Amino acid sequence: MPLPEEVIQKYRLAGQIAREARDYGAGLVREGASLLEVANTIEALIISRGGRPAFPVNIAINDVAAHFTPRHDEVGLTFQRGDVVKLDVGVHVDGYIGDTATTIEIGAGSWSDMKGAVDEALRAAIELLRPGVDLSLVGRAIETTIRSRGYKPIENLTGHSLERFVLHAGISVPNVQEKGAGSVREGDVLAVEPFATNGMGRVDGKKNSSIYRYIRHRFARTSGARQLLKDIELNFSRLPFSERWCVRYCDDPVSSLEALVRSGAVSFYPTLREVDDGIVTQAEHTVVVADGGAVVTT
Repeated sequence: MPLPEEVIQKYRLAGQIAREARDYGAGLVREGASLLEVANTIEALIISRGGRPAFPVNIAINDVAAHFTPRHDEVGLTFQRGDVVKLDVGVHVDGYIGDTATTIEIGAGSWSDMKGAVDEALRAAIELLRPGVDLSLVGRAIETTIRSRGYKPIENLTGHSLERFVLHAGISVPNVQEKGAGSVREGDVLAVEPFATNGMGRVDGKKNSSIYRYIRHRFARTSGARQLLKDIELNFSRLPFSERWCVRYCDDPVSSLEALVRSGAVSFYPTLREVDDGIVTQAEHTVVVADGGAVVTT
């Protein structure tokens, strides 16, 4: 069913801020720049525009496809010439989310065609989105477009539906043709995000990305962890948050978060790498599905 106009306006504002933050951030990605400074600067811009980060700025480099943000003490991490950087930015306004990403190559230009593949696949997917469309057709359009350029889509990463304060709301937008994917309804809000690679076309990972999510209230052994959990519950709802955001609440966020992970109160997102060490590119927009098609908010 159609979304109320006031809700649509909040999605539009979140998308507008996310688009500005994405484009501004892309201009900061250059050889020698600090990942930490770039992430902090983008998030500060989001807040200055009246939004809030819907998740920590994700900076995924080369074979990393998703789920990495710098810790508060990783001041020495810098971009290098030749890096293929996926910059993924999320903004919420009163819980309504805009999620968008782009790929930047620093210097060489060796992967511009793979970047073009995901940009073209994203356009093809959005053109199909309207009420009643089978999502398997959207996945097929993404897969066909990327393969036509000589690359592989990452089959175990998908786009996703968005709801208020919920980043992954239950609907998956496949990047390959997939039976039983479901269909699109009017009022759906979808983040569509094709990924391409010259590798195997799958990702995996176990390493902590420094991105976390609240699960439930559980007892923690240390007083520091118990206090941090209260601050997490109060400030982050169920949206993803970063270790560096916890510095304002806790002197030792790393050990406190480790204690909360052990207790089952929070979980971390693993850094996702292409299993064959392939280079990865990404593009992403958020759309609101309306009667006449998809309205891009980002």
